[in-house]
Amino acid sequence: MLPSRSDNSAGKNRGDNHQDADDAEFSALLGDDIQPLGRKGAEFIAKPAEITPGVLQRRKSAQLDIEADKNFLDPDSIIAPVAALDPLEFARPGVQHGVYKNLRMGKYEIQSRLDLHRHTVEQSRTALWRFVDDCEKHGVRCALITHGKGEGRERPAILKSCVNHWLKQFDQVLAFHTAQKHHGGLGATYVLIKKSATARQDTSEKLEQARRR
Repeated sequence: MLPSRSDNSAGKNRGDNHQDADDAEFSALLGDDIQPLGRKGAEFIAKPAEITPGVLQRRKSAQLDIEADKNFLDPDSIIAPVAALDPLEFARPGVQHGVYKNLRMGKYEIQSRLDLHRHTVEQSRTALWRFVDDCEKHGVRCALITHGKGEGRERPAILKSCVNHWLKQFDQVLAFHTAQKHHGGLGATYVLIKKSATARQDTSEKLEQARRR
């Protein structure tokens, strides 16, 4: 037998009364300004992943792996050694004699420095790769790299040999030369870095403005 309309209405009223009682209890517990979420409006909100020290370390390691893949500098296994007391000198074709002489004599302002003391070869490889890239991005023209002479070691002048080899692999490096004594002498090297595209554009605009005046 199907329920009559009045029976349906009574059931509905009982359901409404039950819902009103639930709402009243909810308000009594949490306050009137917080409303319960009905079934139709309910939704699942995923709990965000907790950022733990382990997660941060894994992210950092992953980023370092990505950067390491971009490092084009040769490993030390294929680098020809130089003597501890040999000067380092290099200039690309087109670098003016006067410019190279000023670099060799230490006449340019040193705008950035990198000290490789107590670095392993692989640490030095990473540090130098980042350093030269940062120098170009920030408009550094003359930098100083301290690598030591490495005298009396089982593998003499290993970092010096690596720096001599690696600097030639950077397109950004126009020239380099062993530093003057007051800047480290045979244990340090001046590096001349070409202007970035942004810096060249700025220079071009300044020259153009000067011509218009």
